[in-house]
Amino acid sequence: MESDQPPPRNDNVQEEEITPSTATTELERVPPRNDDALTPSTTTTELEQVPPGEEITPSTTTTELEQLPPRNDDVQGEGEEITPSTTTIELEQLPPRNDDVQGEGEEITPSTTTIELEQLPPRNDDVQGEEIRPSTTTTELEQLPPRNDDVQGEEITPSTSHHQVIDIAEVTQNEPRPLSFVLCFSNLTYSVKLRRNKLRSFRRAPEPGEKTILNDISGEAYDGEILALLGASGSGKTTLIDALANRIEKESLKGTVTLNGEFVESRLSKAITGYVMQDDLLYPMLTVEETLTFAAEFRLPRTLPESRKKARVQALTDQLGLRSAANTIIGDEGHRGVSGGERRRVSIGIGVIHDPILLFLDEPTSGLDSTSAFMVVKVLKRIAESGSVVVVSVHQPSYRILDLLDRLIFLSDGRMVYKGSPGNLPLFCSAFGYPIPEKTNQVEFMLDLISEVEASPAGITSLVEFNKNSGDGAGTDDRRVPPLKEALIAGISRGKFITSNKNNKAASGDGKFSSGIPNFANPIWVEVLVLTKRSMINLRRTPGLFVTPLMTVLTTGLLLATIYWRLDDSMRGIRERMGFFAFAISTTYFSSCQSLPLLLQERFIFTRETAFNAYRRLSYTLSHAITVLPLLLVLSLGFSTATFWAVGLAGGLSGFAFYLSVVSGSFWAGNSLVVFLSGLVSHVLVGYTVVVAVSAYFLLLSGFFISRNRIPDYWIWFHYLSLIKYPYEAVMRSEFRDPARCFERGLELFDDTPFATAPPAVKEVVLGNLSAAAGVNVTGTTCLMNGLDVLKELGISELSKWECLGVLVAWGFFYRILFYVSLLLGRKNKRK
Repeated sequence: MESDQPPPRNDNVQEEEITPSTATTELERVPPRNDDALTPSTTTTELEQVPPGEEITPSTTTTELEQLPPRNDDVQGEGEEITPSTTTIELEQLPPRNDDVQGEGEEITPSTTTIELEQLPPRNDDVQGEEIRPSTTTTELEQLPPRNDDVQGEEITPSTSHHQVIDIAEVTQNEPRPLSFVLCFSNLTYSVKLRRNKLRSFRRAPEPGEKTILNDISGEAYDGEILALLGASGSGKTTLIDALANRIEKESLKGTVTLNGEFVESRLSKAITGYVMQDDLLYPMLTVEETLTFAAEFRLPRTLPESRKKARVQALTDQLGLRSAANTIIGDEGHRGVSGGERRRVSIGIGVIHDPILLFLDEPTSGLDSTSAFMVVKVLKRIAESGSVVVVSVHQPSYRILDLLDRLIFLSDGRMVYKGSPGNLPLFCSAFGYPIPEKTNQVEFMLDLISEVEASPAGITSLVEFNKNSGDGAGTDDRRVPPLKEALIAGISRGKFITSNKNNKAASGDGKFSSGIPNFANPIWVEVLVLTKRSMINLRRTPGLFVTPLMTVLTTGLLLATIYWRLDDSMRGIRERMGFFAFAISTTYFSSCQSLPLLLQERFIFTRETAFNAYRRLSYTLSHAITVLPLLLVLSLGFSTATFWAVGLAGGLSGFAFYLSVVSGSFWAGNSLVVFLSGLVSHVLVGYTVVVAVSAYFLLLSGFFISRNRIPDYWIWFHYLSLIKYPYEAVMRSEFRDPARCFERGLELFDDTPFATAPPAVKEVVLGNLSAAAGVNVTGTTCLMNGLDVLKELGISELSKWECLGVLVAWGFFYRILFYVSLLLGRKNKRK
């Protein structure tokens, strides 16, 4: 036997006689050959798609089998004779085989012996004592690279011995791959209660019933494969994905969902799961690489070195095919950025940045052209082959996408009508009585069939029952599934980012696996820093978010400065100051409405990121407050500088500092109010309406239009809730705190009266008579009203100016706390 690999050769034998003594055939992945004229003989060797050959003698034909694991075919028999002595065939890149054939007295005659190698398991064949007659042996090597054999003058004698090697290239590909994770779901049922019609709620109407969204759905998904959920709109695809991704309350969902036969706790589920929504919720002004980098900062453990995080981002960028767009911004309607397909792949990258074991995607190909959709599914195939369980809902896949899918589940009205592989779908339809025509998209045909059956009198029940009776079209899988704990530990050893525990308790085997997995990958201060950095970058690249409020505030300040220019110390000046303060404070609240659209846009991104514990809600609350403070200080400084000295307010530099503090507090409280309301509403117009209405109510009962002493008792509570009350009273106390500052003197008593045009001497006489009658000494220069008298008349006497400022700032923190509570209670990521 010859086992060494001789160098490639090219033998063109034309009209050569093949003697049965020393011919050797070597098949070593050589280019196509041209074999000519073989002389007639009793031995026929058929070489299909084989590289150039040489003189082949049937008696000593040498066949070398290289890159095969050991084989042990021990055919031991008595009286067995192997007439050819050195037969060797070389077949490179064949999978291991192990066939142990032992027997004595066996003779392989050339007339009836047939050996077929079709995706055989590993073998080790040692054939001893077997008689191989060289006269009628035929060897066919199919599915080798194409060749061109022109045989001229060759006589092929008839024979019946046929050795056939089939599907050589597929042996390695179809070798069973060991399983790591299997997601099984059984008898999933989910129903929702129908809402009562509010217009008929006062009538005697029957109680609304329930609508079944999922009805007894069972199946499984394997790592390395893509499970596709298909069906018409409203068939239950998204609901099934939510059920598998643990996004439905356990009390509402009936049935079981297990991973490797075990139930997965919520903490572990969030750590090993990735979920990609149908909508691409991304920051438009961040680049592709920055988006993935921030996702890595949130999801990857803090104990992981920065170099490994960067390497993960770079590797994922290449895997997603985004290298050319790495430095391009995401973009939106007003900013040109990446394409729709690239944006979708970025969303997928965010979902898989932590290398999840379970990946769920809700219609990732919707809205994309066929090429972009194919690229997205091709990326998902690579992710699945890296060891993840991929479950995706697809609306209408093309031929190319269908070839990438491993298992299909068709849904109709929440019921399963087909479960199996794409290759078994034609057999299923034929067995049901509806064969799929040639050159027809199988999925489109199945969807049309479902619609037709739904419209039939019997409904979809017939197809559902037929599917149950047909069994699993994908066949059974007998591969061993390791226990979940063992599989997770093996995943960590392969580089899965499942845990961030420094002590690695998750892999130690102590207690439950999930006990060593923290709820969040990073401490709170790291989350705050990363969120703040991201917000600052987005703000810097969106100057309109800063310039527009600044221009609005400066314009309002200049307008007020020119209207209330240099107010005097008189009764008219008091009223004008009151009007200025009321409008100036109201401006700070109304201008805060401009941040509402951005807040609502961020809220959807926040919901996606916190669905699987990317960061804490408290971190987001603190980060937003830190980010907005510099902007509010700049707005306050611009407005205060434009109005304080122009209007002629009192106090000098200390008065300006306090005025700046009050304006800053007003911006802080107003922004906090808008942030809190953004956590309650989901539409911009609704938010604007609520903010404007609440601000108007605050102004009405602030004490400007009607003093506190005149407000009815049943509305006085709203006076103390007003955010305009406290800054208004603070600046009023600062302006009128000096008792030596006089705003009305004796002669000014006649202003705005019929005596206003009288000569000063007449006013002095009248004033003297009034003084004598009242028993007081009042002259033309006597101060009748100072600053403290103004405050007393307006009912501003309860709190000092610093106390008003403190309450104002406290209101801002209080609304931030309410915003945090609204995030905890009002934005649950699970269906009820």
